[in-house]
Amino acid sequence: MDASQLQRIEVNILLGIVNEKLRLECDSLAELQAYYGLDQGELTERLLASGYRYDPLNNQFKSL
Repeated sequence: MDASQLQRIEVNILLGIVNEKLRLECDSLAELQAYYGLDQGELTERLLASGYRYDPLNNQFKSL
């Protein structure tokens, strides 16, 4: 996954990929964004606009 794919991937597929990366590879959203070189707000804003917010306690995006 790279930054150029964020806007092209269908949001439910993006959600699944991001949550899997958070579960298996990264201990936080900040670590995920740094590892993949993602803009700090772009991923969060895209998922928030689709009804998902990041839950730091569970380290995953969940529906609002």
